[in-house]
Amino acid sequence: MPAVKPQIAMYETFGIPGLIAFKETVDYCKSKGLVVIGDIKRGDIGSTSTAYALGHIGKVTIEGKDFKGFDEDFVTVNPYLGSDGVKPFIDVCKEEKKGIFVLVKTSNPSSGEFQDRVIDGRPLYELVGEKVAEWGADCMGDSYSYVGAVVGATYPEMGKILRDIMPKSFILVPGYGAQGGKGKDLVHFFNKDGLGAIVNSSRGIIGAYKQEKYANYGAAAYGDAARAAVLDMKEDIVSALA
Repeated sequence: MPAVKPQIAMYETFGIPGLIAFKETVDYCKSKGLVVIGDIKRGDIGSTSTAYALGHIGKVTIEGKDFKGFDEDFVTVNPYLGSDGVKPFIDVCKEEKKGIFVLVKTSNPSSGEFQDRVIDGRPLYELVGEKVAEWGADCMGDSYSYVGAVVGATYPEMGKILRDIMPKSFILVPGYGAQGGKGKDLVHFFNKDGLGAIVNSSRGIIGAYKQEKYANYGAAAYGDAARAAVLDMKEDIVSALA
């Protein structure tokens, strides 16, 4: 099933009108049958994380009536405040049958400044991956957990290690396309059943018309260029998995 991942920062730039547009984007995508991953990267002390979780994937009750906020299907979560910043999201996931993706090894170039630091002889991202597997074991769906992980396509060898650590977690894989990730880099992010990974391409699709390969479409036909980029991405990944 296709998924989309709206980045809330690009909406927050415009203040309240931007947040209204974010909600409209989420609602439109869900009306088209798409899975919506809210890229919010939230994580705070327990009470604040609870508020974030209720606002994005849960609901609040006012005078006996339930109200849903942004109502995404999944959100991204920053684990670096510890378990009390993540568990409120997990509690809401259990209640609402929704999910989270915990930042484990991100695709940006400087991620290693902290995520690769060696602690007790092991890199920090491995320890975070183990925590994701632990949290997920208590929050299972049919075959996969509601607790997933973010692991960048730009680090394929680390992805292989982390897949072994988190066999029951979906892995959200940013970094494909514009950041340099290729289909061949993604093989080990999937399980042997060919499932378990959600590959994300943002600029490579949205801005495809700016690339030399799709320049013949022109800016006016940016949608057609984006479709062509998606089909090429699909072929690249399917060929690599084959």
